[in-house]
Amino acid sequence: MDASFPKSERLCGKTAVAALFGQGKSLTGGCLRCRFLHRADDAPSRIVVSVPKRYFKRAVKRNLLKRRIRESYRRQKDLLGPGLDVLFVYSSAEVLPYEAIYADMTALLTRCAQSARCTQSADNQ
Repeated sequence: MDASFPKSERLCGKTAVAALFGQGKSLTGGCLRCRFLHRADDAPSRIVVSVPKRYFKRAVKRNLLKRRIRESYRRQKDLLGPGLDVLFVYSSAEVLPYEAIYADMTALLTRCAQSARCTQSADNQ
């Protein structure tokens, strides 16, 4: 298990994010929402994290939550599998502890991986 988070696993670029919003599927779990899109290749999954300024005006709190979300993803990214682009959005109006974010991330990653496998098997048929 490689527990790093290299640049190749970060989703960036307008076209990739636009495709994610245009064709992706959405899931909600606890304090997190995610939008994911299955890619045709078997490259590592890529993510982007967003914490809305609407709920947290101070950048310090937004950055803290982004670090917690990225860390919880990094520690359990093997649940997701390859070939997915994922957007995580923090959707709670309060700063939750790391353990709560970690638990919500676990649930979301397993549901996302199951949905991706279902759509992938449907596309192959």
